[in-house]
Amino acid sequence: MLFFYHFGRYLMLLKRCFVRPEKYAMYSKELFRQMTQIGVGSLGIISVMSLFIGGVTAVQFTYQLQDSLVPMWWIGYIVRDSMILELAPTFSSLLLAGKVGSNISSELGSMRISEQIDALEIMGISTPGYLVGPKVLASMIVFPMLIIFAVFFGIYGGYMAGISIQAVSSEEYIRGLQDNLAPFNVRIMFLKSVTFAFIISSISCYQGYFVSGGALDIGKASTRAVVFSSIVVIISNFIIAALLL
Repeated sequence: MLFFYHFGRYLMLLKRCFVRPEKYAMYSKELFRQMTQIGVGSLGIISVMSLFIGGVTAVQFTYQLQDSLVPMWWIGYIVRDSMILELAPTFSSLLLAGKVGSNISSELGSMRISEQIDALEIMGISTPGYLVGPKVLASMIVFPMLIIFAVFFGIYGGYMAGISIQAVSSEEYIRGLQDNLAPFNVRIMFLKSVTFAFIISSISCYQGYFVSGGALDIGKASTRAVVFSSIVVIISNFIIAALLL
């Protein structure tokens, strides 16, 4: 019963997000602020993570293929498709759940505890539309961009790893990258990135928006936001893969 209570309240919060703004300039300013905070603030850690994930993928597949008859240029092909289909969208989203999700939850939780949300409502501002809506929309816009960067950094990391351990030449790796790229895989990547962005931002907003208590409760809400959004992302990843792949 507790699940249905929270799920119903979560859906009601989402419904209240999509309302007509009182002032478009105010909402658009908040949207761009959130896009900058989420995108620029996460680009560094996404780049480092993707670089090494691509490198590890290349090294692992080199180990698997070195005694087989499979040509080594397949390393580029495997790294490319692995990053596009699974590693970039899923790993990046799980990382962003910890960074962005906890930040969103703690920000809204602090505003709730300090009664800033109540003050905005007294002023006649729809707080779900002004505080939650831009965060969800900004995440759905910025996450795909971050995941595109993750793909490119992952491919470059695989290239550097393959060259450094002399597993593949530059020409072979590039040949693998150019071999049989399926546009459908790229569409799956974008679908995952938008879906995961919505899940992480909306769950984190829910956890922060309904915080009650003190500073300790804000920390608990941030933890719940990361844990629940990560679990739902993993489940959604399986569902998308099972239905579309």
